[in-house]
Amino acid sequence: MGTHCNTCPFVSTHVANLDSMQMDKLNENHIVVNFKKGDSIIRQGTYSTNIIFLRKGLVKIHITGPYSEQIVKLAKPPTYLGLPTTFGDKINQYSITALDDCEVCFIDVTVFRNLLKESDHFSFEIIQSLCRYEIESFRRCANRTQKLTRGNLADVLLDFANNFFHSDSYTIPISQTEIGHLIDTSRESVSRILSEFEQDGIIKVKGKNIEILNKASLEVISKNG
Repeated sequence: MGTHCNTCPFVSTHVANLDSMQMDKLNENHIVVNFKKGDSIIRQGTYSTNIIFLRKGLVKIHITGPYSEQIVKLAKPPTYLGLPTTFGDKINQYSITALDDCEVCFIDVTVFRNLLKESDHFSFEIIQSLCRYEIESFRRCANRTQKLTRGNLADVLLDFANNFFHSDSYTIPISQTEIGHLIDTSRESVSRILSEFEQDGIIKVKGKNIEILNKASLEVISKNG
């Protein structure tokens, strides 16, 4: 299983609230699994038996609807994946796919539930995470339905720069089709608006490489939708 949970460099702030005996219990009931880019970590419709903690890498959370795939969000470490499903109806309501090489910790769900009962601080931190996730979901839903495609695409480019890569120059980890699935539009619309942004001197595009040249303008587009 590799590094003990006590000394794991990827340990979550939630787990830091556990005592030594609880950490030992967690350490004895988890396994670390490596996934390659494109691998499925969770499949929609399958039975959920583990809590999943993302240690390394980037993933997409996506749902297959009646007509097409919808990307709910992208997630980076350190974060738990699939908590609402695990504590809900036990059937995975969405899929999680690796966007690059990932390292994931699978934790026995029964042990995790017992830790929630034993540690008030741990439970509180997990509840806070679930609340933040729900609020973020509401915000994303409102943006998708009320903003124009230009505003939603600006949001995506800024999100990559500010929250995922912490740089105004980066390689987009998903295709233009997947960006369309993320903001409810077509690949053609994504390509067209990226070209418009480039013509306006806001970004520079080379393949999947993006450089934000005028962040202030992109922020205005994001704000005004």
